[in-house]
Amino acid sequence: MEHPKTYNAKEIKTPFGPLIIEGPIKPEKLAGLEFHKDLTAFRQPEQQHKALVEIAGLPEGRIIIARNRHTIVGYVTYLYPDPLERWSEGKMENLIELGAIEVIPEFRGFSVGKNLLRVSMMDDAMEDYITITTEYYWHWDLKGTGLNVWEYRKVMEKMMNAGGLEWYATDEPEISSHPANCLMAKIGKRVDQDSIQQFDQLRFKNRFMY
Repeated sequence: MEHPKTYNAKEIKTPFGPLIIEGPIKPEKLAGLEFHKDLTAFRQPEQQHKALVEIAGLPEGRIIIARNRHTIVGYVTYLYPDPLERWSEGKMENLIELGAIEVIPEFRGFSVGKNLLRVSMMDDAMEDYITITTEYYWHWDLKGTGLNVWEYRKVMEKMMNAGGLEWYATDEPEISSHPANCLMAKIGKRVDQDSIQQFDQLRFKNRFMY
């Protein structure tokens, strides 16, 4: 499968200055930008910066960033699911995972996450993919936001809806282990019926087991 990536950008105004939301970003450009020290949700900032540069260099990898001048203050990643996850078992070339989304605390509350998703979906190539994301409450910044699990879940759902992702049922054990966890997905307009069926089989693997 070909992996065309068409760059898109938009500017949003915040009290802390304008932000450029842009991508997919080329690895060289990504490597040359500053990475904000508060982007610590997944690993140390310098390690995460390096990981994003690597993802941007993958054929299917896509990184959309929120940039305040020369500093990355938010990002979203898309790549094939981890080989250890159920979602990679079908080896589907047109199933891509929104793996991480992060915005520094200073810029939260200004729809940065929603705009990262909107810019992601401006690329027509995304209509060839089933885009999934798995939400686990133990990854959420409940302490930093002061929200409870259900309030945070609502915020996450609204943000994902901005990119056209909707809630989908699944019997995947980790997602099923807590009612706040969820699978969300967007099925692109050009995804064929066989792929949709394959995705349904991945969602429900225990359907016929008693």
